[in-house]
Amino acid sequence: MQRNRLRELLDADKPSVGTHLHTPWPSMFEMVGHSGKFDYIEYVAEYAPYDLHTFDNLGRAVDLFENMSSMIKVEQEPRGHIANRAIGAGIQNLLFADVRTVEDVKACVASVRAETPEDGGQHGVNMRRYARFGEEAGSPEFLQSCRDSVVALMIEKKPAVENLEALLSVPGVDMVQFGPADYAMSIGKPRAYTDDEVLEAEKYIIETALKMGIAPRAEINEASSAQKYLDMGVKHFCLGTDVVILMQWFRSEGESMKQVLANI
Repeated sequence: MQRNRLRELLDADKPSVGTHLHTPWPSMFEMVGHSGKFDYIEYVAEYAPYDLHTFDNLGRAVDLFENMSSMIKVEQEPRGHIANRAIGAGIQNLLFADVRTVEDVKACVASVRAETPEDGGQHGVNMRRYARFGEEAGSPEFLQSCRDSVVALMIEKKPAVENLEALLSVPGVDMVQFGPADYAMSIGKPRAYTDDEVLEAEKYIIETALKMGIAPRAEINEASSAQKYLDMGVKHFCLGTDVVILMQWFRSEGESMKQVLANI
């Protein structure tokens, strides 16, 4: 079974840095790996196009790099199917979107852990690539791999913030990430990302997670934004998003080129 770099860092209480990719092109995953600067890649499947072949190919790309693992952002439905197939392809860690209730969180954790009396999950023996197509299925290494999968939650809806301590009390939750855009919309303040109520919710989530021994993660667009979160006790970051970087470049450089050509 492959090493899980993110799990290793979490267990050692050391910081981690990931980056977001929407593209399903495996070579982009290789580019991140060749940089040698990131501990994992989050494939943002909630917003990106994919099929089951995509998962296998992304898993293969990440396997080229011993010190890098991967994560997938799993949309609300069908959570269990996506999580199971992504893990089977070698995408080891899961970020579940749109959780609202304790039952949601229990279902997320169960979709990742093995179906044994000890683990209490719903992940069965299979013949997918992460288990060498059946050669390691059901082995002690297979069971440990399921235990090592990092379960992260997007806390982004009003009910999730209101019931945060109950959600984080579910055994098996490793990490939380605040979603200001969805939270702002869920409280009737669309796009009010810097509203006091939104900022206070983020602060509450980080403080509560730390108090309960759950790792909070911050999503930032540039390294210069990290200090605010470091001061709050955050050690885990996901830096940059491919589509945001491209959109900014298209706008800025496209406008600059228009100005260069304006007098022709």
